[in-house]
Amino acid sequence: MAKNKEIVVIPGDGVGTEVMDAALFVLRVVQKKYNYHFTFEHALAGGIATDTVGVPLPEETLEKAKKADAILFGAVGGPKWDNHPTHLRPEQALLGLRKELGLYSNLRPIVLFPGLEESSSLKAEIIEGVDFVVVRELTGGIYFGEKQRAKDSNGYEYASDLLLYHEHEIERIVRLAFQMAQNRKKQLTSVDKANVLESSRLWRTVVDRVKSDYPEVTVEHMLVDNCAMQLVRRPTAFDVIVTENMFGDILSDEAAILTGSIGMLPSASLGEGLVGFYEPVHGSAPDIAGLGIANPTAMILSMAMMLRHSFQDEEAASDVEKAVEKVLQMGYRTQDTKTEDEKTLTTMEFAEKVASLI
Repeated sequence: MAKNKEIVVIPGDGVGTEVMDAALFVLRVVQKKYNYHFTFEHALAGGIATDTVGVPLPEETLEKAKKADAILFGAVGGPKWDNHPTHLRPEQALLGLRKELGLYSNLRPIVLFPGLEESSSLKAEIIEGVDFVVVRELTGGIYFGEKQRAKDSNGYEYASDLLLYHEHEIERIVRLAFQMAQNRKKQLTSVDKANVLESSRLWRTVVDRVKSDYPEVTVEHMLVDNCAMQLVRRPTAFDVIVTENMFGDILSDEAAILTGSIGMLPSASLGEGLVGFYEPVHGSAPDIAGLGIANPTAMILSMAMMLRHSFQDEEAASDVEKAVEKVLQMGYRTQDTKTEDEKTLTTMEFAEKVASLI
């Protein structure tokens, strides 16, 4: 009997449409091999939604997302919408979906596939064997805190963004990170700015309290500026990194240099509900949109994370990941990871190669 799953597909802006098409091409092969029956509900979000219906996150999209088994998301944003007021900026679609769906945890695996060492700007001996995950708190902190912009009594403009965390918000993401570390190398790095921020001091207090429940896991506290340095100095020393919203966003993007391209990084956003949200870490890349050269790897790997986390199908997820690795081992690349000797493929050609190996 076929396994029925409803997937909401939100391509978004820029290269989002191209990498989404590539991932869906691969997913249809997975569907046939693993006896799924996928129903795809397409929806608008981001700049294209603002242009079409006047808001970045239409109510129809949100309602579809709430009823789905999983959500595949491409990318949002671009200079076209840079001057829009805050509530009409494309990024509000992402923030709105995360908040409304309760997606408090963002998992970003950082893995260097063999053969991509030369695509990184770091030395091969530094990055060889990189394999860790960033666990980012996703619905708290400065991104969701109260924002204000006004003028003081002297007529000077000022702005403020509130960085707010409640103890329970910290504990739930920290426990998730401990559980992941328990199933990996039993090593957890908690990243904060406790020498300056009161919110970070609370964060560190919660980590120290929770760690007694995971005695097999070794815990290291690390200031965010030091972590940024260590990621490029000794990246293989990390296993699971847990941190707050903004730090996680910045550090995981920095980690893209370790994998050869930000086009390699997938992510999963999960909460207490059943709906998982899967998207590549890269942005909409408007400068290459429509050229057919965007790297679809992150979107394809995000789809694999959907199979693993939302559908509990480790076999299918691993099949997709091994196919991506094999294509790279065969010397095929998209333009962002190409060096002199590799064969350059378009976005869809890369997806076709991956699909042929599933």
